[in-house]
Amino acid sequence: MSQSQYIVRGHLCTMNPAQPVAESMLVDAGRIAAIDSYPEIRARARADAPIFDVADATVLPGLIDVHTHHAVAGLGDLFELTFPQSLGPQEIAAKVAEWVAEHPSQEWAIGGNWGSDQLPRLASAQALALLDAASGGHPVLLKDDTQHNRWANSEAIRRAGFTADSSDPEGGHLVRDASGALTGVLFERAGAQVEQARSATGDLSAAEYARGSQRGIEILQSYGITAIQEAAATPRILQGLSLLDSQGELDAWVVSSMLINDNIFGSPAVGLPLLDIAQQYRSRHHLPNYAKIFMDGVPTARTGAFVEPYLPVPGHGQERGTTTMDVDELSSWLGILAQRGLGAKIHCTGDAAVHVVVEAVERVHSEGVFLPVQIAHGQYVLSEDIPRIAELGIVADISPSLWFPGPMIDAMRQVLPAERAEHLQPNRALLDLGVPIGGGSDFPVSPQPNPWIGIAGLVTRSDPTGQYEGRLWPEQAISVDEAIGAYTLGAARVIGLDAFTGSLEVGKSADFVVLDQDPWDIPPAELARIQVQSTWFEGRQVFARSDADQWAPARALASAQA
Repeated sequence: MSQSQYIVRGHLCTMNPAQPVAESMLVDAGRIAAIDSYPEIRARARADAPIFDVADATVLPGLIDVHTHHAVAGLGDLFELTFPQSLGPQEIAAKVAEWVAEHPSQEWAIGGNWGSDQLPRLASAQALALLDAASGGHPVLLKDDTQHNRWANSEAIRRAGFTADSSDPEGGHLVRDASGALTGVLFERAGAQVEQARSATGDLSAAEYARGSQRGIEILQSYGITAIQEAAATPRILQGLSLLDSQGELDAWVVSSMLINDNIFGSPAVGLPLLDIAQQYRSRHHLPNYAKIFMDGVPTARTGAFVEPYLPVPGHGQERGTTTMDVDELSSWLGILAQRGLGAKIHCTGDAAVHVVVEAVERVHSEGVFLPVQIAHGQYVLSEDIPRIAELGIVADISPSLWFPGPMIDAMRQVLPAERAEHLQPNRALLDLGVPIGGGSDFPVSPQPNPWIGIAGLVTRSDPTGQYEGRLWPEQAISVDEAIGAYTLGAARVIGLDAFTGSLEVGKSADFVVLDQDPWDIPPAELARIQVQSTWFEGRQVFARSDADQWAPARALASAQA
């Protein structure tokens, strides 16, 4: 809609506790100028202000994803091989052979995502032989569904400098079979070393990264998302976002989290060098306000850090995983970030990693140092740390679509005792103590960034797709109101955007989404079926469902009599 002022008329669920529902709002120059009854709004608007009448449809604030790798997802969609997470070695090899045949000029075959539950099948010399045969001599590097681990063919391993006699790099692991032969499966830093070898042959340009960011945001917009937190910003991602915004093409609020340490992406700059350049890429819609710290890896590769050990493996001791930093080092980083006016997004999958964060935050508070701290993922938390998280003002960045019954949980059960594997995401306990929570997808770890799948999982603690049975720790279910809040105003508070967006309030950006159903008027089991009809950012329509032309801007009427 090109008009600077127009009226939205429908069932508005504002997420503003002071005015939960309304029937109309006035949008003027991309901002919300008024919210009230339709007669009141009509009287305030210009006589020629058009009306966007959505009839009985539900209008919500634009949704927010507090944990996404949007550029990685967009670049993958544009330039890489993609395949379902359910594929096994032979099927993946067939996809690689097909991709190589269709892209003979591409030196590397890059893509993913293979499922963590496929790890035992991929970690063999036989599977590696399949991948080698399919590659046609090209180096191949395939990401898993956590983005923490890789499966590479022999040529890619060679280019990274690994041989049969190589020892594990610090922070990584070369997975071998029973005979000691490399399998091509690479955990954490070992995979990042191959990523660096690939980048050395020619990284994408800033313009290509901008297009990747744009494509990632387009996908997010199709799910009603108008604000995100980029969870692992590299120099190229920062450059791409700044370039997009300078061209007037960044149609979302983006809060970036600059990498402090990196065992995954192979970024050319992390830590202080990255922080030193980040602020030059700040712009109207791009806010580099956070740093990203990895405290551990992922449980499925036994790199998540736990107090109690993993299930035993013959020939190994009692593995618990390790944290990347101790309390002293993390406390030092928190002090540095506070001095620079930045917050910290801290990746923790195991309870020992969460515990180190709690200890470090408590220490810096005792020294008079305060900063926003997010525990990202926080799947497993010691019961005694939950009240401490609340007392310290730490917030929770949760990724619900990753942990309801499904392949990821099946992979957890392979490495953790069943009772421990299933007792994760204590969201009810956190909310009851006043801990703010924000919903994220971890897209493309989650194959699609659909907030309604996450919302349904939060409410039911079951698989919203209906493919897997059971409920995980049902006592930790939360209400529909709370779950939607985790993707609107609650999420905005978590990432520091609540002054701009997250609710439909006067003065805020006109970011809103039109839904095909009222989420409060359907059974919780059906929440995942909700579809977005249109998405609006700063008053402009940025997405419309192709089969729903009744929602198009042409529906706006040019008179008050509509």
